[in-house]
Amino acid sequence: MAKSGAELTRELQDSIRRCLSHGPVLQQHRVKLETKPKKFEDRVLALTSWRLHLFPIKVPAKVESSFNVLEIRSFNTLSQNQILVETERGMVSLRLPSAESVDQVTRHVSSALSKVCPGPGCFIRRGNADTPEGPRDTSPNSETSTSTTHSVCGGFSETYAALCDYNGLHCREEVQWDVDTIYHAEDNREFNLLDFSHLDSRDLALMVAALAYNQWFTKLYCKDLRLSSEVLEQVLHTLSKSGSLEELVLDNAGLKTDFVQKLAGVFGENGSCVLHALTLSHNPIEDKGFFSLSQQLLCFPTGLTKLCLAKTAISPRGLQALGQTFGANPAFASSLRYLDLSKNPGLLATDEANALYSFLAQPNALVHLDLAGTDCTIDALLGALLHGCCSHLTYLNLARNTCSHRKGREAPPAFKQFFSSAYTLSHANLSATRLPLEALRALLQGLSLNSHLSELHLDLSSCELRSAGAQALQEQLGAVTCIGSLDLSDNGFDSDLLTLVPALGKNKSLKHLFLGKNFNVKAKTLEEILHKLVQLIQEEDCSLQSLSVADSRLKLRTSILINALGSNTCLAKVDLSGNGMEDIGAKMLSKALQINSSLRTILWDRNNTSALGFLDIARALESNHTLRFMSFPVSDISQAYRSAPERTEDVWQKIQWCLVRNNHSQTCPQEQAFRLQQGLVTSSAEQMLQRLCGRVQEEVRALRLCPLEPVQDELLYARDLIKDAKNSRALFPSLYELGHVLANDGPVRQRLESVASEVSKAVDKELQVILESMVSLTQELCPVAMRVAEGHNKMLSNVAERVTVPRNFIRGALLEQAGQDIQNKLDEVKLSVVTYLTNSIVDEILQELYHSHKSLARHLAQLRTLSDPSSGPGQSQDLSSRGRGRSHDHEETTDDELGTNIDTMAIKKQKRCRKIRPVSAFISGSPQDMESQLGSLGIPPGWFSGLGSSQPTAGGSWEAGA
Repeated sequence: MAKSGAELTRELQDSIRRCLSHGPVLQQHRVKLETKPKKFEDRVLALTSWRLHLFPIKVPAKVESSFNVLEIRSFNTLSQNQILVETERGMVSLRLPSAESVDQVTRHVSSALSKVCPGPGCFIRRGNADTPEGPRDTSPNSETSTSTTHSVCGGFSETYAALCDYNGLHCREEVQWDVDTIYHAEDNREFNLLDFSHLDSRDLALMVAALAYNQWFTKLYCKDLRLSSEVLEQVLHTLSKSGSLEELVLDNAGLKTDFVQKLAGVFGENGSCVLHALTLSHNPIEDKGFFSLSQQLLCFPTGLTKLCLAKTAISPRGLQALGQTFGANPAFASSLRYLDLSKNPGLLATDEANALYSFLAQPNALVHLDLAGTDCTIDALLGALLHGCCSHLTYLNLARNTCSHRKGREAPPAFKQFFSSAYTLSHANLSATRLPLEALRALLQGLSLNSHLSELHLDLSSCELRSAGAQALQEQLGAVTCIGSLDLSDNGFDSDLLTLVPALGKNKSLKHLFLGKNFNVKAKTLEEILHKLVQLIQEEDCSLQSLSVADSRLKLRTSILINALGSNTCLAKVDLSGNGMEDIGAKMLSKALQINSSLRTILWDRNNTSALGFLDIARALESNHTLRFMSFPVSDISQAYRSAPERTEDVWQKIQWCLVRNNHSQTCPQEQAFRLQQGLVTSSAEQMLQRLCGRVQEEVRALRLCPLEPVQDELLYARDLIKDAKNSRALFPSLYELGHVLANDGPVRQRLESVASEVSKAVDKELQVILESMVSLTQELCPVAMRVAEGHNKMLSNVAERVTVPRNFIRGALLEQAGQDIQNKLDEVKLSVVTYLTNSIVDEILQELYHSHKSLARHLAQLRTLSDPSSGPGQSQDLSSRGRGRSHDHEETTDDELGTNIDTMAIKKQKRCRKIRPVSAFISGSPQDMESQLGSLGIPPGWFSGLGSSQPTAGGSWEAGA
């Protein structure tokens, strides 16, 4: 703190500090204040961070007057150590005791102003006693200025503090801390008013005002927060001054027409305005504001890249003005990439929309176009898009609009032409557009011809497609290979799903399917549809990765689908929300989760699940190590919490703990996967092998004394098959164990060890280079300090100890984290290989055993005929001419004719399915009733048999379950 020698007593200085206790006193000078022309009186000048104070020479100290540095209009230093300050309230003339004091005060004011704003807040001029007419400029921008470098985030905290002092308000230290710590740490250039919505409007206004002098922040964001007129005035002030604000978002901020009119005026005033993104959605701006805004946008030299005007009460006349602006200012054709005019009913329903259509029909840069709920004519719009937007358009939302052509007529060619010509489209939303059948066909035909697109998300929900639409989808969708995600929710398909679901399964590019709100059918039909859906996801070549049946009110029959999730391997995400499946559905889901290893995400809520149901899920997740996300079921949890708060809280915490555990790299329980797979692969196959082996052994014993050579050859072949069948029981575990042994010290492990060693060496080398470079730069910048340090070598050794990375950390990161993920995937692949080999061998053994059984049974029948006295002598002629048991003559005689009861469905059925849990009896009566219902659908008995069933399942029950 500077002072004028012993002129200021210690008592007076302390009294001044106590008076200015809200901030540190940086300087104190005894000065002479000119109170009248050529009349000076003694005063004390005290300087704080942002303010100059004048005190009388007496104790206790009391402020006589003060002014903030921002009030200064000019600051001149004259001869005889005099300072002349012009403020907003008048002139202040001070005579300081020395030139040094003048210099200290001048530097303080200059430094304070440079912290507040990058440009000069006032003119600071210094005269010389010898050359009073030749003052030199020491404003913050001059070469001799003492301005300091801006602190973090462009010096926002200093500017904010100065403005608080200027307005006589308390500076919120939490604001400064948030900006200096959080915003700076994240390198965040978006100032979000929601971060400070808990403060008063005047505080928000000061923050916004501080942005006018800030070069760091480029975006001002506010959504769903009504701003007072005081804050909005500062927004306008900031835009009129700022040369760095590039994006303004005031979404649902309570704006009125007059604000937009003033905003347009501000754009015209600020020649250095760089704003290129503007969001004013969900504000009742109306046409007056848009007329002013449109006029001003005509003068934007670079146009806008983003303009969001959703739900702004704009009329077709206002849109016409905006469309004309787009067309008149050529900059918009190359700059505008994001346009949102949604939720403005009637906006595109009249001829005034032609101005916008004309712009869209010209070559432009639009990437995102949202016209949902604007009553636009879809076919007319697509015609415009066809000419101007095919090259860049990625997102198109036309939901809740209509087509103009009448039912029964051919769809306008624009439908087919646009969807066949779009190059980059990835999202097309036609929800609730009531697409006519002809338009749907044209859309699908266009997509089938498009070779540029892939992974397109097509939303056709709530279009009332019904039976005709289902038929069109069945006919056309198979040829469309660019759709990766399809939303068909709420289309009234109902019973048409019986044929639509299998058709959807034929499209192998489809990865995400939404079918909710389409199941308004009777119980029996609902079960048939769900079984069709189960068959779809159980196909070996099923391409679906996610499936949604949300809000379908499936109730207890949801379990039909849930039971298939246990052995399903394709779905990674499933949405079961809004089906009212109750606790029994949660129990079935828990059973599925215990054995499923492919699901990563489950969405479920509004299912009337109580704490008991959540407990079942929590128990299941203890053994499930692959599910990573489960949506928070707000409705069901709230209801369960009201009934059993403590149990619900404990159970949900347990669920969350399991999910957190699953999201960290860890060793998957391969033994559990092995046992599950072994049961799915071998259980039913072993039962069938045992039955066939038993029957073939009986036939071998009965024919062992037969003298015919062909029969003996077949008997020898049958014995070899029986031996293979017995050995096949050990095939699956033996192959698995072999893979496990070979992988213990396999090439992958060795390579990871080698990589860990190489990375450790590379880390050491990099740290050494960094250390040497840092020391070299330190020597260059601070040579004196380096020389007086303890010693160069000792310093280097101390620093080297701090910059080492332990080798066990690197090894652990590679082997325990990345390496473990690789090993888990290897284990999955190994298990699938073991499953495939076992399936193939067991399949061949079953086929050959069955052929041998049929042939030997025929030989036995012929021998019985020969031993019958009534048989003719010629009936034994075919016996010697029989080939080996693999001939196809057995097809001429049925099992019933041979008196055998072998169930050959699993052998004969070529299209295999995975074994799933049987449908629970609580859904539709007893198991016998369910079997009869399945039989009426053409599904063989045992198709849905359980893991422990004693009956053989339909074909390929030994097929992979993972």
